[in-house]
Amino acid sequence: MRIATWNVNSLTVRLPQVLAWLQDNPMEALCLQELKQADEKVPVDAFREAGYHVAFIGQKTYNGVAIISKAEPRDIQRNIPGFDDDQQRVIAVTLDSPQGDVRIICAYCPNGQAVGSDKYEYKLNWYRAFTAFVRGEMAKYPRLAVLGDYNIAPDDRDVHDPAKWEGSVLVSEPERSAFRMLLGLGLSDAFRLFEQEPKMFSWWDYRMMGFRRNAGLRIDHILLSDPLKAVCSACIIDKVPRRNEQPSDHTPVVATLDL
Repeated sequence: MRIATWNVNSLTVRLPQVLAWLQDNPMEALCLQELKQADEKVPVDAFREAGYHVAFIGQKTYNGVAIISKAEPRDIQRNIPGFDDDQQRVIAVTLDSPQGDVRIICAYCPNGQAVGSDKYEYKLNWYRAFTAFVRGEMAKYPRLAVLGDYNIAPDDRDVHDPAKWEGSVLVSEPERSAFRMLLGLGLSDAFRLFEQEPKMFSWWDYRMMGFRRNAGLRIDHILLSDPLKAVCSACIIDKVPRRNEQPSDHTPVVATLDL
C-alpha cells in the first residue's frame, strides 16, 4: 500500500500534473491540500476516469483538501468536530486493506503568517483542536495515518538555514511543541524512520530560485500509528514534480506500507 501527500497549490492549475504523476506512481491514497476550488469545481470525473474515488471538501480561492483513493472511502469526516472554523482544512476516510481497515486523515494545517499575529494564535488553537481530534480517531482506528502540509519544520535538520529561520513562523518553538504533541499521541514521522540524505525538503519558495538553491523546508509529513509504523518499509520525498513547468511550491511525500 502506497500513500502520499501533496500540497498542489491549486488543483485547477495542477490537475494535469497530478493525473500524470498518479499514472507514473499509482497510489492507494493520495492526500491533496490547497485545492483552492469550490466543491462543484473539484474534478471528480477526471479522477474517476483514472480509476480513483475522491472524498473532498472544497473552498473557493483558499484551502480545500481531498483524498484520492483506489478503494471506495467510508466513514467520511469533514473538518474537526466541535471546532468552529470556516476554513476547509481536514478530511478523514476509512479504506479497506488486506490487513483490515486503514484510517487516513488529510490535513492542511494553518501557516500562521508571523509569530505573534492573530493568524499565529489561530494556528496554535487549531493544532490543539486537531490533536484532540486525532486522539479520538486513534482510539477508534488502530491503523491510522495522518498526512498533510503541517506548516511546521520539526527540527533544524528540516530547515535549509536554521540560523536564518530561528524563531520564525514554521520553526518557532510553540509550533514545534504542537508537532511534538501530535507525535506524543503515539504517532511516528515516517520519513525519520529511515536513514535519509541531509538537506531533504518538501517545500521551496518560488522566489529567489529557492528550488535551484535547495533553500527549502520539510513541512509535509506522514505520521503513522504503531501498527502502520511496524509495516512501513520506505518513505521518500519525490522532487520530480517540483521540476515541472508551473509546479506547486511543494512536492509529494510517499510512504510504502507492506499491507
